[in-house]
Amino acid sequence: MSKITWFLSHPIQYFAPLFRQLGKETELSVFYYSDSSIIGDPDKGFGVPVKWDTDLLSGYKFKFIKNYVKRRPLNNGFFDVFNPGVVKAIWRHRRAIVIVNGWSYSSDIMVILFSKIFGCKVWLRAESPLNQEQKKTGIKMNLKRFFLKNMLFRFFINRCLYIGTENRKFFEYYGVSSERLTFTPYAVDNDYFSLRARELQANGKDVRTRLGIPAEKKIILYSGKYIQKKNPLDLLKAFQLLNCDRYALVMVGEGEMRKKMERFISENHLKLVYLTGFVNQSEIPFYYSVADVFVMCSGIGETWGLAVNEAMNFSKPLIISDTTGCSVDLVKQGQNGFVFPEGDIESLAGYIKEVLENESFQMKAGASSAEIVRNFSINVVSDNIKRQLAGGKN
Repeated sequence: MSKITWFLSHPIQYFAPLFRQLGKETELSVFYYSDSSIIGDPDKGFGVPVKWDTDLLSGYKFKFIKNYVKRRPLNNGFFDVFNPGVVKAIWRHRRAIVIVNGWSYSSDIMVILFSKIFGCKVWLRAESPLNQEQKKTGIKMNLKRFFLKNMLFRFFINRCLYIGTENRKFFEYYGVSSERLTFTPYAVDNDYFSLRARELQANGKDVRTRLGIPAEKKIILYSGKYIQKKNPLDLLKAFQLLNCDRYALVMVGEGEMRKKMERFISENHLKLVYLTGFVNQSEIPFYYSVADVFVMCSGIGETWGLAVNEAMNFSKPLIISDTTGCSVDLVKQGQNGFVFPEGDIESLAGYIKEVLENESFQMKAGASSAEIVRNFSINVVSDNIKRQLAGGKN
């Protein structure tokens, strides 16, 4: 049986189903740098303590490696974690393929460096999209580009696991050949979400009653943190432009921009806008089930947008900004929704109206979303990794 040693910052709700799948079919060991998501540390983006109410650790082998940095919420800071114990873990599993998720943390660099020293094959899974990378400038970016192209990808990484089209272009931009690339799409647990969609199909009244949304209103759904990179104010501005009392806007999430959002809602006398606060994983399907369209208007930093995958499992039309990492792969223009230029409020409002005023298109677009997302599944990730392991070209 093939051996994999996977290093990750902390348990993540989107990764656990993949690890369970791989754990059944490979000899997988997962090492975490932090238990932040298990003990319920404050999440900087949400602005509240977050402890996911889904099982993140069963069904696969895992271990937490001691973090010598005083525990605090992780925020992609290089020294948020420092785990010298990764060296021992690599040595003990040196016959396994080492997979590391990016290079944000000091421990990621240790994993990559000592894997090379111990003769291990290193596979890198990262999510950076080229369209966002090319918008970044400055001395630090030039140094980063030199490091990635001439050092990291050239001498230390044997294979790159790309999550989508823009991410593949990112690796190719830095000189990674197609022979060293494997498609491992960013995915949610499609089986779980599609099952919940079927179960909730006839129960939309429950969420509407809980929120006080009249049954006849068309629902625009946003799901994500209230933070700058997700541009939640853009959606509020578009909703203001629509000025239609047949629509309701439900914004699932929490974060530092809440006060600005509340002020905008108040100053512009917006009605039928619902800011839900943090919603945990077990509750989020209820909101997808009642939505008529799903909107993500993010900017730089939204390297994929897994909430889009979730919405697609509920057969929802999509309206996504062109900066969002998944827009190229998950939205077929005019087929299952629309991609709009980030920050173009009029285009965003226009597409929302176009979707909500055409029930026939909503049905066809939703069905198309459900079909497209099948190719972005945990099974595809697992199968492609296993195929690569069996091929022996690492």
